[in-house]
Amino acid sequence: MNKRILKEIFDLAKTVIICFILVLLITTYIFKPIRVSGNSMYPTLKNNYLGISNILSLKLDGLKRFDIVTVYLENKGEYLVKRVIGLPNEIIRYTDNKLYINDEYVDEVFLNTPFAKHNNLYTEDFTYVLGQDEYFLMGDNRNNSSDSRYYGPFKLKDIKSKGIFTIFPLNSFGTKE
Repeated sequence: MNKRILKEIFDLAKTVIICFILVLLITTYIFKPIRVSGNSMYPTLKNNYLGISNILSLKLDGLKRFDIVTVYLENKGEYLVKRVIGLPNEIIRYTDNKLYINDEYVDEVFLNTPFAKHNNLYTEDFTYVLGQDEYFLMGDNRNNSSDSRYYGPFKLKDIKSKGIFTIFPLNSFGTKE
C-alpha cells in the first residue's frame, strides 16, 4: 500500500473516532434522544414520537412541577416519559379527581383537553407523602399509565432529563409541555 492510502485510512479512522466521542459526550451531558413508547402521555406525546430531551437543563435548573421528564427504571432497563406532579417533602392528594399539594388545590391545565374530557380521565383518590429526595411522576393519560402510583416515587438520580423537543413525526415538531 502506498502512503497516500494509509494516510486516507488513518484520517477516516480519526474522523470516526472523533465523531463517536462527540456523540457520546453530547448524549451523556447535553441531550438525550428519546422515543415515546406507549400512550401514557397521550395526547401530549403519542406512541413512537421521536425527539430529544435536555440533560443539561435538568442539571442547571432542576425540576419544577409539571415538567415532562425521562426516568430510568433500572430493574427493567427501560426509560419512561412522565410528568412531575409532586416535589420533595410534599403531600400529594387526589380527591374527586382533583390534585391537592399540601392541602391546596392545584389545577392541572395540561389535562384540559378534548381528549381528557371525552375519555373521562380519572385518578383514584389517594394520598402520598414524599420524602426528601422523592418525586411523584404521572402520565397525562391517567387511565393508561404505569407511574408513581405503580412504581412509587422516583429519586432525582433516576430522572435523566427534562423537556421534550419532538422531531418526528414532522407535524408534531417542537417543544412539548
